[in-house]
Order: sequence, then C-alpha cells, then structure tokens
Amino acid sequence: MWKGRFKVETSNLVQKYGESISFDWRLYPYDIQGSIAHATALQAAGILTKAELLAIRKGLKAIQNEIESGEFKFRTSLEDIHMNIESALTEKIGDAGAKLHTARSRNDQVALDVRLYCRAEANAIHQRLVNLQDALLTLAKKNPEAVIPGYTHLQRGQPVLFAHHLLAYLEMLERDIGRLRDAYQRINHMPLGSGALAGSTIPLNRKLVADLLDFPKITDNSMDAVSDRDFIAELLFVISMIGIHLSRLSEDVILWASAEFNFIELSDAHTTGSSLMPQKKNPDVAELTRGKSGRLVGNLMSLLTTLKGLPMTYNRDLQEDKEPLFDSIETIKMALEVFAEMMAEAKVKAENTAEATADPFLLATDLADYLVLKGVPFRQAHEVIGQLTAYSLSEGIPFQELTDEEWEQFSPAFEKDVRKVLDVGTALKGRKAVGAPSPANVKRQVAKWEKRLENPVGLV
Repeated sequence: MWKGRFKVETSNLVQKYGESISFDWRLYPYDIQGSIAHATALQAAGILTKAELLAIRKGLKAIQNEIESGEFKFRTSLEDIHMNIESALTEKIGDAGAKLHTARSRNDQVALDVRLYCRAEANAIHQRLVNLQDALLTLAKKNPEAVIPGYTHLQRGQPVLFAHHLLAYLEMLERDIGRLRDAYQRINHMPLGSGALAGSTIPLNRKLVADLLDFPKITDNSMDAVSDRDFIAELLFVISMIGIHLSRLSEDVILWASAEFNFIELSDAHTTGSSLMPQKKNPDVAELTRGKSGRLVGNLMSLLTTLKGLPMTYNRDLQEDKEPLFDSIETIKMALEVFAEMMAEAKVKAENTAEATADPFLLATDLADYLVLKGVPFRQAHEVIGQLTAYSLSEGIPFQELTDEEWEQFSPAFEKDVRKVLDVGTALKGRKAVGAPSPANVKRQVAKWEKRLENPVGLV
C-alpha cells in the first residue's frame, strides 16, 4: 500500500510485529458497512459511476459471505482487516476497487469501524444486563418470604428479605445501563471524512454517510476525530464497573453456597467437582467471574496508559486499543450470559436462612429504637443495648429468655411489650421508610421492576 515510497519490502519480522489482522478481523462487517457508505458518497461526488458503485457493493457483500463461511484467506502481509478487504475487492472487480480508498485514510476508516463495533456491542451488553436483571428478579419472586441476615464487615447486622438483597443488584445493574446509555451518546459520532488528519480536497457529503450509517452526529474536528479513543476508554470503564458489580455478586453467591452459610444451592449444570475430593460442588462460575473482573479493570488501565502520552493525531500506538476492547467485550458478554443462566436456576434454602435470622442479636438495633420511642436518647439506648448484649453473651441467655427483672436491670424504660420487638416479622414490617426492606416495600419494588423489565428502554 506504500510501495511507491519504499524500495525495500517490509521485513517478515516487522510484518509479524505490526499485523493486527489476527484480532481486528472482528471488524469485518463494520468495515464493509462503512465502505459501502463511503462508496455511495464517492458516487454522489462524481468519483464513481453508478456501475462502479454497484460492483463495489456486490464485491463487498461477496467478501462478507466468504468471511462468514470461513472461505476467506486473511493475509498477514496486508496487516489489517481494512487492507485485506480492499485488496480482495480489487482482485474481484479491478479498478473500481482501487478507487474505493479515494478521500479516505485508514485513520478515519478504523475510527469509523471501531465506533460501529462499539455501538453494536453496547446494545448487546445492554440486552444481557437486562437479562441478568430479569433472572435476579425471577429468583426474588420465587422466594418472597425468605429472610437472611444483612451483613456489615461480614458480621451479621440486621434481618432483610432475600428479595431485598437481590434487588440491590438490580439497582447496581440499572446504574450500569445508565452509564452505558451515556457512553453510547459519545460513541455515536461519525468520523469518516476526516482523512488522515486534515480531511481531503475531495469534499464528500459527510451528512449522507452519517445518514446511511444511522449516526445522529458528525465529528467537528478532523484531528480529534482520528485520534479520539475516549469513547473506547469510557466503554471499558462501564464494562469494568459491570465486572466489579458481578464480582461483588459472585462473592455473595460463593458465601451463600458454602457449607458455613448454606443459604442457596446452585444447579449441577453451573458448578464443578473436584478431581480428588468426590464430595465437592464448587461455584466455579462465580469464582471465574470474580477473577475475570480483574482483567476488565486491567484492560481499562492498559488503554488509559497507552493514551496518556500521545501527541496529535494518529500514532501506531493506537493499534493497542483493540485487543483490550475485544477482550473486555467478549468477557463481559459471556459473564453476563452465564450468570443470568446460573441465577435463574439457583434454589434458596429458606429453612437455613430462617435459622440464621433467628439470631436474636440481629434485633439489637430494634431494641435500641424501642428505647428511643420510650424517650431514651439514642446514645444512651445504644449503650444500654450494648451492655445487654454483653450480659446475654456472658450468661448464655438469649434476649427472648431474659426475665422482666433482667430487662429492668438495664433500663426502667423496658416494659412487658419489649418481647414484641423480638420477632423478625415485626422487625421487617416496621422498616417502612422509602428504600427499606419491609415486605410491602419489597412487593412494590418487585412490581416496579416487573413493569420496567417488560418493556426495557433501549440505549437511544
């Protein structure tokens, strides 16, 4: 492609070092889509005849069919997907194929291809996020009365409905969708027509290209258009956050499925065994997801580090944007798919969760609130319940078995009705504030999510 300037062919080692076809072949449908739009603009500008445009369209579609059927032979000597397709097109249709690159650089070509790719994959990720939300909601609806301890510092804190815990992850995933929707707006700008960095003296109708490719906006600065990778970094950040949320959910699932917690059972189809210990049932999906989240964060850091020292405009360093992008997108799509499948088939062991929430110390805060409602200042109430807890532990007497005299020993504000507080159902019903886990609140939230997921809003 640059043989006019060079007298010696690029060495095989340099070709091997610089090729990107081994990974950027994934861009083929977007390269073909963009090339057809570009050819249409060339024809409108009088560079191509209608017959040449028709030949280009037909040739490119034939190449796409060959790639998808596995017949196409990619050549490392042609470096990337763009030149592989262009070379094959020229071989098929002759001079018309050689005209296709008029008023176009690989710089704005790859910028377009990657935006088209990111746009399509953002929609694919969005659908999988919705599917996982639906799976978590289904599990919540199957277990509306299951109660588990809520934890801080991984120590039992207060009782919550299991459904309320799952709905917390729906909220996280909804924020991920919001970030993805926001990033999509900046992906959705059309850069073709920017050339290598300063456009072309052959003015093409960029608006026509944008319309053909369904872009609502056109980039305003040719130098920025060919060097901008902010949209990739932003998408990788969104993917990293999704990965972090999946990692947190993975940690909960791993704990819940352990013999020590034993709150849920994962299906055989989503667990593995041990090569040595025949009794084992391992939550490998959750563990792998927790591990892969580190790769997602690493890919983001890799791109940011590549970008930080680059001068305007295009530099070959930018070839390093694709492997982390492709890896993160493929990883997060698979993780979301398998997690949705796994959670949809998980079973809650309600008898075990009920036993865990029978721990009277889970209601210590409710006892403090009881004293507050009797007129005791909160700090004093907190101290009283702390002393009461220490007494219960030292004497081995649960709160429910304390005598009236023992209650009064710690505060005269305690009356016979204090035992009504020591009921998990009562405690949950009392948590009526917006966002709290009362059964009525959770029921409303489930209904809200059902309605939202019936007709999810797209990215645009």
